Amino acid sequence: MNTPRTRQTDPPVLDVDALLDDRSTEIIVCCGSGGVGKTTTSAALALRAAERGRKVVVLTIDPARRLAQSMGIEQLDNTPRPVADVDPSGGGSLDAMMLDMKRTFDEVVESQASAEKARQILENPFYVALSSSFAGTQEYMAMEKLGQLHREALADGTYDLIVVDTPPSRSALDFLDAPERLSSFLDGRLIRLLIAPARGPARLMTAGFSVVTNALGKILGGQMLRDVQTFVTALDTLFGSFRQRAEQTFALLQADATAFVVVAAPEPDALREAAYFVDRLTDDHMPLAGMVVNRVSPSARTELSAEEAITAADRLRAGDSSSLTAGLLQLHADRVRIIERERHLRERFAASHPSVPTAVVPAMASDIHDLDGLREIGRALAHQG
Repeated sequence: MNTPRTRQTDPPVLDVDALLDDRSTEIIVCCGSGGVGKTTTSAALALRAAERGRKVVVLTIDPARRLAQSMGIEQLDNTPRPVADVDPSGGGSLDAMMLDMKRTFDEVVESQASAEKARQILENPFYVALSSSFAGTQEYMAMEKLGQLHREALADGTYDLIVVDTPPSRSALDFLDAPERLSSFLDGRLIRLLIAPARGPARLMTAGFSVVTNALGKILGGQMLRDVQTFVTALDTLFGSFRQRAEQTFALLQADATAFVVVAAPEPDALREAAYFVDRLTDDHMPLAGMVVNRVSPSARTELSAEEAITAADRLRAGDSSSLTAGLLQLHADRVRIIERERHLRERFAASHPSVPTAVVPAMASDIHDLDGLREIGRALAHQG
């Protein structure tokens, strides 16, 4: 019997257990486009690491709260909570938390400003809107919370591994771009113009500036403009802090202790997004551990091709239009074509990114809703081939 020929485009295999067991790895960031299973992958990696002896916290930003359901926790919030029923025999532990975007922003303000200035900022209507819904705030605060957890872990040894499930952004690249976008907004020309009178001498209160503020007042409304001016004036002392913290977290993501795992599905859009992210990580010199492709159709385990199945089905229908066997052959042909399409997509990705280690996870028979399901995903991640 002929053995299958190894394709030149077969990528190296991602050794998940080696990644989890490496004590020099302190952060694993799971990233990718929405709907590809980042949350499930993050939870499965965290659980497997904990049951192999690591002290793990998993941070999710998924609004569907599936992670809480899978881990048997009634409600996740901004505080890490222990996950019950984790096998303790390896000496590990697992906590889980969900990002509270506004609370994290509040914590940054409270830690960097005096009590009075923090109160002015937190009560400002413009700040309430910014901290709750400004584009990029969720991604920025995910990185901020990651930085907080890492500093605390280094200080008290609570955790030796942080697993991050990145936000379900329209683009996976938003997670890396958010700190620069937010700090650029806070340091932008308009913001500087608005706070100039409060920071500079009286000569800055020129007729030209009055024209600008009067125009803005008509567009935004007088009260909103005053809220913005009050907010940015109070926040001015934190501008440098925001930029510094963003730079520190970005440097943390570039460090050897961090490992990025790009998560994708065997679909054109998901793999295209994964390719963009792999290229961006490479350009930014960030440590890419590999890629996980979820929900891959299991092999048909037969040499009967789709074309042969369709030909046989047509022949049977010619004699019996309601032939059950013909229907089964058609289903087989459809499944083989799906498998071939997915394999072609993965091979095309591997051809353009031949050095990216990859783990393939087959589609499960049902949704993952408990720790046993996460363990099954973890085993599939670790046992390739």
